[in-house]
Amino acid sequence: MISLRVKKKVQNTFLFLFAFLSTIIAIIPLFSIIFEVIKNGIEAINLDFFIQLPGPLGESIGGIANAIQGTLILVTLASIIGVPIGVITGIYLYEYGKEKKSTLISFSVDLLYDLPSIVVGIFVYITVVSPMRSFSALAGALALAIVMIPIIAKTTEESLTLVPPTISEAGIALGIPKWKNIVFIVLNSAKNGVLNGIVLAVARITGETAPLIMTCLGSNFWFSGMDKPINSLTLLIWRYAMQPYPSAVKKAWGAAFLLLLVALALNLLVKSGGERK
Repeated sequence: MISLRVKKKVQNTFLFLFAFLSTIIAIIPLFSIIFEVIKNGIEAINLDFFIQLPGPLGESIGGIANAIQGTLILVTLASIIGVPIGVITGIYLYEYGKEKKSTLISFSVDLLYDLPSIVVGIFVYITVVSPMRSFSALAGALALAIVMIPIIAKTTEESLTLVPPTISEAGIALGIPKWKNIVFIVLNSAKNGVLNGIVLAVARITGETAPLIMTCLGSNFWFSGMDKPINSLTLLIWRYAMQPYPSAVKKAWGAAFLLLLVALALNLLVKSGGERK
């Protein structure tokens, strides 16, 4: 008769092997995608790829400089709009989240968090693009900011919740005003988690395509104004990947490789921030 100890050992071994094999099966598609992007994208990388405007479709000349510029502008503008609103919303939910008056705000944040980004793009198209009668960088930045806000708000709220209550109580006991206690003591104690949430939100919007199709459309030229269409890496990938020209597809792979490097850098930044907690 098999002893209980041997039986448990067999069960533990079986569960370990099952979990290990499941992990391998899960990461095979990931590494397959990464391998394909690196293999096809690195061939497109050269100096002109970073400094030249796109050339005529079908020609191998030109680069994606305007898409790189557009991505930086859109992400920067979206962060200027979305980060303060997201952090303030997270602070409000942390302080008043259990009260009835904040139920609607909490529900709205949860709804926005799960809302498909294409719906955000349609909303901004109706409220901004249509009245302006033009696709624009401003509309694209607003759409990306709306995507950012719930991510930052939820991360801020969760980070503040992890701060020991004694820290806040110590500030109150010293007679510090409530808003100063939250901003300079509680928020400062949770700054690593809040910053990680901001970086994750930036990583999310850097790879967004759907809302930009509806708001800033894309362009083959340099940025020329907030009320004008603007290009981005994701829009370039979406447009060039559908072309029948090998040179265009090659540039799409190169842009995808560049986005992969950005995503990797942002995730490493988040991980290093988490380890410093």
